[in-house]
Amino acid sequence: MSDVLTNDDQELIEVARRTITERYKENRHHIGSALRTKSGRIFTGVHLDTYVGRASVCAEAIAVGQAMTAGESDIETIVSVRHPRPRETYREIQVVSPCGICREMLADFAPQCRVILPAEKGLAKPLVTELLPNKYFRRT
Repeated sequence: MSDVLTNDDQELIEVARRTITERYKENRHHIGSALRTKSGRIFTGVHLDTYVGRASVCAEAIAVGQAMTAGESDIETIVSVRHPRPRETYREIQVVSPCGICREMLADFAPQCRVILPAEKGLAKPLVTELLPNKYFRRT
């Protein structure tokens, strides 16, 4: 696991924060995500919250879809952040860990990507496969 964040990683966190700050809408968008491809391009996404939970789509999936649509499939690093709801006392936008479904999706589409997430001492940047031990793979 890598715990050293680069200037590019800090920039990615800021892009994710800016994205959710600009797009936040209570009960619609509370997670923002930004990813960088190996070519250096950055793609973003926001969580699409729905009244029927199964129809919701995570910000990470939106960002990956944006990259794939642009022909960029070599994802290097991804980060997600959470915007606090208006009634919460803690007001800082924080880096959050991807959910299990997003871990599966990232391991399928970008097994070599690193994920910036909260750690015991600040932030860490493990490979997505380190977050998903014993991942299921189809036999071909």
